[in-house]
Amino acid sequence: MAKPDQVLNIEPQNELRFRGPFNAPVTSYMKLTNPSDKKVLFKIKTTAPKKYCVRPNSGVLEPTTSIEIAISLQPFLFDPAEKNKHKFMVQTLFAPDGDVNLEQLWKEIGPEQLMDSKLKCVFEMPVEQNESQEEPTKASPKAIVASVPNNAVDPELQKAAEEVNINTCGRRSSFQKNVQQLREEESSLRQENLRLKEEILQLKLAAGARVTQPNRYAPPAQQQNIPVMYMAVAVILGFLGIVLGKFVL
Repeated sequence: MAKPDQVLNIEPQNELRFRGPFNAPVTSYMKLTNPSDKKVLFKIKTTAPKKYCVRPNSGVLEPTTSIEIAISLQPFLFDPAEKNKHKFMVQTLFAPDGDVNLEQLWKEIGPEQLMDSKLKCVFEMPVEQNESQEEPTKASPKAIVASVPNNAVDPELQKAAEEVNINTCGRRSSFQKNVQQLREEESSLRQENLRLKEEILQLKLAAGARVTQPNRYAPPAQQQNIPVMYMAVAVILGFLGIVLGKFVL
């Protein structure tokens, strides 16, 4: 018995392309369209379930509606020489009439009743990275000169190679000087920052001491006032004693 043809329109039809770099999740999209006048159930499977996150991975498509599926490839170490065998399969069937348990329906349905479409995964690296991987294979002027016998070296080519080496060394030396200067400036700024922090801390401690320090000079002033008052009272009493003595005598 021949399997029924796929009722959904799937975009893309044959390949899911994932563009690197692959040190972070990479997402590709699939669009499912139901051109029929019936409800269609769909389910998406893959040969590498641990390496992909599919949302949604199943559902119901109403007549003449579409849905976009996000397929995220998890980070991994990409090896261009390794053959990619990852594939996806879209399984569909017409929804039965009435209320049904979809989970149970997918378990009980036979493979010959399913409509399915297969897509293979293609991994692509950015053009910049491909060029950077090819650059080391390109020979430098120095390498070209070295590959030619000494008695056949073109003087102009030899001079160009020497100029390239001199310019490269000059730029490298200038770069190293700039790096050293930046490091010295960073060190001086750090020291200045520490010095300012110490000064701020000392100012805070001094201010706190002035606020919390008791008035040491108030009690002695009060104590000095007490003997003066006693002396005044004594003088007054003495004067009264003299006056009273005169009256008594």
